[in-house]
Amino acid sequence: MAFIDYYNILGLSKNASESDIKKAYRKLARKYHPDLNPNDKKAEQKFKKVNEAHEVLANPENRKKYDKYGEHWQHAEDYEKAKQQQSQQKAYSSSYGNYSDDEFSDFFSEMFGGKSSRGSRSQVKFRGQDFNAQLQLDLREVYSTHKRTLTVNNKKIRITIPAGVENGQIIKIKGHGGGGANGGPNGDLYIEFSITNSTEFKRDGHNLYVTKDIDLYKALLGGELMVDTFDGKVKISVKPETQNGTKIKLKGKGFPKYKKEGQFGDLFVNFNVKIPTNLSAKEKELVKELSKLRSHGI
Repeated sequence: MAFIDYYNILGLSKNASESDIKKAYRKLARKYHPDLNPNDKKAEQKFKKVNEAHEVLANPENRKKYDKYGEHWQHAEDYEKAKQQQSQQKAYSSSYGNYSDDEFSDFFSEMFGGKSSRGSRSQVKFRGQDFNAQLQLDLREVYSTHKRTLTVNNKKIRITIPAGVENGQIIKIKGHGGGGANGGPNGDLYIEFSITNSTEFKRDGHNLYVTKDIDLYKALLGGELMVDTFDGKVKISVKPETQNGTKIKLKGKGFPKYKKEGQFGDLFVNFNVKIPTNLSAKEKELVKELSKLRSHGI
C-alpha cells in the first residue's frame, strides 16, 4: 500500500496543533463535500482522503503511531511486541549486546517485508488496513435490491445492496481493504450508508407514513382517494364524517424488511381535512343553513 502523507493532504506541518487539524479538516471537508460537487469523482476522492487523514491525525494515539511508523502505523503494537521478543532473545547472547541504530533499521525493514543488510527476510505476517467508505443513496434506491460499482483505492468492486438498508447502517465487504504485509490477509472494507429522502414519505424502520389532504366535502360525505405507494398507486376509501388527523393502515405497502425476502412493513396514511376559503355568498348562505339545521338537531 502506497504511503499517504496525511499532513500534506490537510496542508499542515508535523507540528500542527489539534486546533490547526480541526480547522484544516473543516475547510477542506466543506470544499470537497459531495453535495457541493455532484458527479465530481476527483472531489469525491479528495473528500475521502481528507476524512481518512482527519480520522488518524485528530486521534492523539493514532497520530503518535503515525508520526513514528508512517504508513505502518496500524501495525505499531505488533511491531513493538515482536521487537520486544527479539530483544529478549538477543539478550541471551552477550555478543549481540543492545540494538544499534543499524539493527533497529534492519529489524523494522524485516518486519514489513523489506530485506535487511544481512540478507534475511521476516516471516511475520500482518493483516492489511481496514478501509471505511460512505455511500449516499436516496430512499427510492434502497426500496429494491440492486448492484452498484464502487471505486475503492483505485480498484472497482461490484457489490449487492440489499433492499431495506437503514440510514447509518454499516456492512462489511471482506478482503477489500488494504493489502497485507509479508503475505498477510487483506483488510476489510466497511461501507456506511447515508440515506437521503426526496419522497413525500417518512420512514420509521420498515413502516412508512404520509399525509394526504382531503377537502371538507369528501371528509363529510366520504369517497375515494388515489394514493401513491412505492410500487404504484392504490385507491382507498374515505369513510363519511372522517375527522381531521384520522389514520388508516395499508398493510404490506410499507418498506421492505432488510434481508427478509417478500416481507414489507405497512403504510400509514394521515388525513388532513382542508377547510375551503374564499367562499361565495351562496356558499356562505348554505353553510349558515347547515349550521341552523345542526343547532336545531335536524
